[in-house]
Amino acid sequence: MNTRMRRAAVAVAAGAMAVSLAACGSAKEAGGEKKPSGAAAGDAIKVGLLLPENQTARYEKFDKPLIEKKIADLTGGKAEVVYANAKQDATTQNSQVDTMITNKVNVLIIDAVDAKAIAGSVKKAKDAGIPVVAYDRLAEGPIDAYTSFDNEEVGKVQGKALLEALGDKAKDGQIVMMNGSVTDPNAALFKKGAHSVLDGKVTIGKEYDTKEWKPENANTNMAGALSALGKDKVTGVYSANDGMAGGIITALKAAGLSPLPPVTGQDAELAGVQRIVAGEQFMSVYKPYAPEAAAAAEMAVALAKGEKIDGIINNNIDSPTTKAVPSVLIPVVSLTKSNIKDTVVKDGVYTVDEICTDKYAAACATLGLK
Repeated sequence: MNTRMRRAAVAVAAGAMAVSLAACGSAKEAGGEKKPSGAAAGDAIKVGLLLPENQTARYEKFDKPLIEKKIADLTGGKAEVVYANAKQDATTQNSQVDTMITNKVNVLIIDAVDAKAIAGSVKKAKDAGIPVVAYDRLAEGPIDAYTSFDNEEVGKVQGKALLEALGDKAKDGQIVMMNGSVTDPNAALFKKGAHSVLDGKVTIGKEYDTKEWKPENANTNMAGALSALGKDKVTGVYSANDGMAGGIITALKAAGLSPLPPVTGQDAELAGVQRIVAGEQFMSVYKPYAPEAAAAAEMAVALAKGEKIDGIINNNIDSPTTKAVPSVLIPVVSLTKSNIKDTVVKDGVYTVDEICTDKYAAACATLGLK
């Protein structure tokens, strides 16, 4: 991400949520709780940042630089961020936590590969006096705080969009549901939200939980669904994210479907936005990463200093192991052809030039993307 884009994306946080440095300051003035043994004095804190994989573009392009930038802003550039990416391997991520503990970080931000498998490592960190912020996925174990999007609402937004695309044909034919990985608790929430909208209004011909969220696995599943149901019987596809939508659309094209049935998505990845422009993908879910990253950074900095986070949170969420986890939930937006300019372009996530390459120039012109 270039400097201009990063500045623009970070600026979204200011207007998107009421999380501020002042909140951290007021908590400090009010007298924070007893500092954990790993608490740092002043701004010279060490933050461990663990992200789950690099298959999805968002983590390296958005989450990492946004979190690093916000932590730097909050600490006058005095904090150190120690980063590791697990590349979709839960065992690797557990080892990374051990390394962070050995390196005596003051706080951990963890986006878990496997929410259940990380629980033991979270406890190790807590036992070492290191508070843990669960990022994007609700990790199990004694976490101190959590930030993500309203993930059930994500599924509802996707389901409503698919119904809108199907219109009067919702009862005709069958749809295929391509859910995310069973190791990701968010995937279950997306699925739950989508089913709450779709059940009874469409016929679900095939449904899959896609191993590791991989596009190639979604492609294989979609090819199997078309073979089992008959390609002319599939009227729409619920895809839980954009990466899988790409694999699904490749399978639909290989089967000779034209026009393509509506396909949903999530994450507003550049390739997904371009497919929306081209009319190959109906929608994605735009999740403004800047406010999510800002929330994680602010909670992590406060916890590292032993300060309260009451002024930052806007919700309390139960995990399977921990009740009422202090949380910040961020709203989401349904991204379609009609609002690309007012969302990802306006917020500086992508420039028109990035979206409208030669391949998509004509479609962009039709949509007024200039």
